[in-house]
Amino acid sequence: MYSLYYKEKNDFEIFQMNSQHIHPHLHKNIEFTYCLEGALTVGIGTTLYRIEKGDLAVIFPEQIHHYQSFGEQGKSLYMLATPSLSGSFMQMITTLVPTNPIIRAKDVHPDIYYAMETLDEETDNPQADVLHQAYVMIILARTLPYLNLTEKKSISGENLVYRVVSYVAEHYTEEDLTLTKMAHDLYVSQFALSRIFSGTFHMNFNKYLNITRLEYVKYLLEYTNQSITEAYENAGFGSQRTFNRAFREHFHMTPKEYKAQCNVKGMGP
Repeated sequence: MYSLYYKEKNDFEIFQMNSQHIHPHLHKNIEFTYCLEGALTVGIGTTLYRIEKGDLAVIFPEQIHHYQSFGEQGKSLYMLATPSLSGSFMQMITTLVPTNPIIRAKDVHPDIYYAMETLDEETDNPQADVLHQAYVMIILARTLPYLNLTEKKSISGENLVYRVVSYVAEHYTEEDLTLTKMAHDLYVSQFALSRIFSGTFHMNFNKYLNITRLEYVKYLLEYTNQSITEAYENAGFGSQRTFNRAFREHFHMTPKEYKAQCNVKGMGP
């Protein structure tokens, strides 16, 4: 469902989704996550934040983030917007990041939820582009005063976690991508990389790589005319057997079942 670092589908996306695990990723959009019901854990960088009903998380472009749900029922409204929709705020959101990205319910201005709710309801408006920019700027005007901003380079820079996510995002379609190759290219030990995957991402390298590839396959099946074979090959899977097994484990259905589901829902092009 996510426009990860490697493939932004649209300049603007808004949708509701039940709380669930989403592995660490980054993209070039600014992301707003408004908790509608229950609770959700948001990981930004290496810090975890718990948000509850009415709370808002603001994730700036190219910040590593993920979501966790620990058996709690919940639903959130997600909005992703390209920085070009932020108008005069563009330089600020592309060069700075919040030191605390969470705005608690008591401080969330009514304009924020009104804007997000309106955009969620008017997805087919012929003036969508104009509305997107207008409401994104309103949301930023109401959120930025509550965010203590600092220089992006002081947080990311040469941070190994950032480098790992960026590297996988750039190279995941290469069939020969391995932990050994990544360690060589990043000039770090395999042990250091393994600790990043287990300690920060709570999974090993192979699982992280497979999930990244699977999300791209999902995107290709939903939004292009590519066949299942073309999709998994273009995503970097070298074996159909490996792909089928990974797909079933992650999505709890076969690739053919998912493709048929996309066709029934009219999700394809």
